[in-house]
Parts: sequence; C-alpha cells; structure tokens
Amino acid sequence: MSPHRMKLFASIVLALAAGAAVARPAHAAQPYCPNPSHARPANVPPDLVGKVAAAFHIGTAEARHNSFVRCAGATLFGCTVGANLVCGKADTRRRLKGATAWCRAHPNAKFIPLSATGHATIYNWSCKGRQAVAGKALTAVDHQGYIAGNWKELR
Repeated sequence: MSPHRMKLFASIVLALAAGAAVARPAHAAQPYCPNPSHARPANVPPDLVGKVAAAFHIGTAEARHNSFVRCAGATLFGCTVGANLVCGKADTRRRLKGATAWCRAHPNAKFIPLSATGHATIYNWSCKGRQAVAGKALTAVDHQGYIAGNWKELR
C-alpha cells in the first residue's frame, strides 16, 4: 500500500472512530448522594436547582443563590435561607453571650429576641434577673446537627 493510501486509510479509520465515540450513549452522572464529601451544606449544583426550587416553591434564581444541599447517607436534603431560617448547624449551647448581654440590659425579661441569641439557637430564652436561661427546645435537631425543620428531603 502506498504512503498516500495509508494516510487516507488512517484518516477514514480515525473519522469512523470519532463518529462512533460521539454516537455512543452518555453514562448517567454519578448521583449526588451518597457521597461523604457532600455531608456538609454546599451551594446547589446546576442539575439540582430545579428540585430545590420545586421543594421550597421558590424561583430558580433564589434556589441557585440562597439555598444549599447536603447528603445524609443516601438521602439528599435541601435548605433555603429565609428571614429566620438558617442552613448551618443548630446552636445547642445553653449559654450565649448575646443572651447574657440582653439580660444585663433587660433584667427579668420574659423573652430574649433572636437578634440577641442568634437565629440558629434551638431554645426559647428568657431572663431570670440578669441571668439568661435556656428554656425548652423549640425545634428538633437532626443526627448531623442541623435544624431538622429547615431541611427538606429532595426526591
């Protein structure tokens, strides 16, 4: 076979191989969960924006910019930040500097606002004299330490 014919033959083989690669069906992307590196809240990946938007009845822009996803084993959860909704870890401490400061300024207050305690606290706070007191828990914490009611399972 002449060198010209060999080049032509090689070009045809390469073209056919490239065409076969394009025609091959794509493999499905790996599922987001389970993946240990996705156990902490992360920005919503583009392919999950629609699921988050539907679960929280929000627009895709809000889902993209104000929401998070994380895995709990094989289960995918989503959270969207709101006025009093946090997606970070729950604050289960029974002593808070902000609550203590509030009670010093407002002795015997029956209620300490979230602006003093922080929005991640799970307790109902009040003042006994100048001492901050953590009352009953107002919300449940999931096994990973997040406020359970702020996270929805995404199916």
